[in-house]
Amino acid sequence: MSVTDKSVDTIRILSAEAIQKANSGHPGMCMGAAPIGYELFAEHMRFSFKNPAWDNRDRFVLSAGHGSMLLYSLLHLFGYDLSIEDIKNFRQLGSRTPGHPEYGKTAGVETSTGPLGQGLGNAVGFALAEAHLAAVFNKPGFPIVDHFTYVLCGDGCLQEGMSYEACSFAGTQKLGKLILLYDKNNITIEGDINATFSEDVATRFVAQGWQVLRVQDANNLPSLKKAIELAKSDLSRPSIIICNTVIGYGSPIENTAAVHGAPMGEENLEKTKERLNWGYAPFEIPADVKEHCLNIAKQKLQDEEKWNELFKRYGETYPELAQKYYEYMHAPTPDVRGAVGKAAFANPEATRSSSGKIINEIAKIMPNLLSGSADLAPSTKTEIKGAGYFSPENRTGRNIHFGIREHAMAAICNGVQLHGGLRILCSTFFSFSDYMKGGIRMSALMNIPVIYVMTHDSIGVGEDGPTHQPVEQLIALRSIPGLKVFRPCDGKETAAAYVEAFTQNCPTVLVLSRQNLGQYDGSGMDALKGGYVLADSPKPEVILMGSGSEIDLCMGAKELLAQEGIGARVVSMPCMEEFELQNEEYKQSVLPAAVRARVCVEAASHFAWYKYSGDYGEVIAMKTFGVSAPAGVLFDYFGFTKENVAAAAKRSLQAARAKK
Repeated sequence: MSVTDKSVDTIRILSAEAIQKANSGHPGMCMGAAPIGYELFAEHMRFSFKNPAWDNRDRFVLSAGHGSMLLYSLLHLFGYDLSIEDIKNFRQLGSRTPGHPEYGKTAGVETSTGPLGQGLGNAVGFALAEAHLAAVFNKPGFPIVDHFTYVLCGDGCLQEGMSYEACSFAGTQKLGKLILLYDKNNITIEGDINATFSEDVATRFVAQGWQVLRVQDANNLPSLKKAIELAKSDLSRPSIIICNTVIGYGSPIENTAAVHGAPMGEENLEKTKERLNWGYAPFEIPADVKEHCLNIAKQKLQDEEKWNELFKRYGETYPELAQKYYEYMHAPTPDVRGAVGKAAFANPEATRSSSGKIINEIAKIMPNLLSGSADLAPSTKTEIKGAGYFSPENRTGRNIHFGIREHAMAAICNGVQLHGGLRILCSTFFSFSDYMKGGIRMSALMNIPVIYVMTHDSIGVGEDGPTHQPVEQLIALRSIPGLKVFRPCDGKETAAAYVEAFTQNCPTVLVLSRQNLGQYDGSGMDALKGGYVLADSPKPEVILMGSGSEIDLCMGAKELLAQEGIGARVVSMPCMEEFELQNEEYKQSVLPAAVRARVCVEAASHFAWYKYSGDYGEVIAMKTFGVSAPAGVLFDYFGFTKENVAAAAKRSLQAARAKK
């Protein structure tokens, strides 16, 4: 047996052993796609195991993240900082080999994957970022940005709807450095895919503008090599290589659903070793395989050394561009406070319009900021003026036409952000954030600062009706750990939200109005605390709190209550998550326990507010979907009036006094 074939079998056995030891995992893909992984790492990918974050490395994305042991085996064999003890601790608490790949936990893992299709969208984002940065920085003789993105997916990823969105976008954009290796084993958890996935995948990808290549038997390494080389030779379009594999190759239960998502059992593992003529102890790496793979990995270190030399000469020839490259790739995010301070908010305006002004001011000091929209930039006001649109003809464009592809848009933006060198924001109507939930959740899981701009934030959408009027979306996004959700009440709070978004290393959602809102003297950077006193009375007896457009109702109710001699405090709560991070002393200064009469107002689901309303407070919010009518009519119809807020305040005050 050649050392290459032996290396492939090492990946198979090592993966199966780790899964068996954990008594949990997915051996089928690891064993069937082992030749694909080996061929990529050994013959094609440029990487540096000593510097996994090397700028010009090729990116590898395991979209079918359930095959994580395949990736961990490859990383271990090719020199990355992943020991055999880490392999033995697969899927155990605190290990560096979690059940699905997790960004930030394991050197060599480019993105967290597992929800099928997300990794494919991320890979499109990596390829987009590479194309844009190459256009900005490369000069004749100096291909400073020049790398491929490889993504391995299975039947499941291609069944997910977002794969159509992402691959259609990639084909339209002619992202020629994106290569998709399709592990076609024809098996999912429920069995043969003939019952669920009978389409002609090749024709589908041809229609989407991809080069389509086939490998009839993935165990044929020369055939794999030829296909990958053909894919790399055509930079005019992305490529898919349809690789026929046998799930669980070598095991007695190969080519069945039984080997997909569960350990194969000790008996089957031993029979697999017999069939593959494997005579080594558990978790033992054959010496010749270890030497072979590590020698390959060491040779690949020369790629980084050559690139470093190239970049040195680049810096001597183009010093300004080299400095700009450093600022893109490695400098801290600039302080945007000065930029947002240049945006003026003198008159009532929609916070989406305020946001548009702010984005364009920030874009002036952040040339690496990209902005995209799911076909709604004229409405969401997110276009960077004069910066052009990214396209095959204009790779330097800073705006992105994502098309009506919300789910893929979020995943692609995650990939752009993960690539390095760029910051990105994307936008759509808030109601459609439901389509993006998977990608937003992955942003939060990976703790990456993608910015989501969601406009048309409430029943204020009006005549478009309940399909476009978000109700439950705020509470849904507020429930995601690590995500900051800002719903500002005016331009200055919107500016504060952007300062937060460009300061924190976490994703941020800005929820913005369609309709005009007032501008308040007391608003501003105090919004960075999540909640603060916007307007007060000498001796407040009741607290009126809310976010966004409903702050106007609180301010109006405050005036009505003052006419009756009742002192009210207005608290703006643009970001509950940030408010909860403040110390108890500050929170008590804003919402003192002694003031038990409270009214919470928000034209969205009521669930988030009971934490703040207390035992005697009232919550004016939505408990149904909206209806189609002019916005002003709807606010009256659902009780969002200053008179109703004032009446609720008096009821709350009466209840609180009665319990003294």
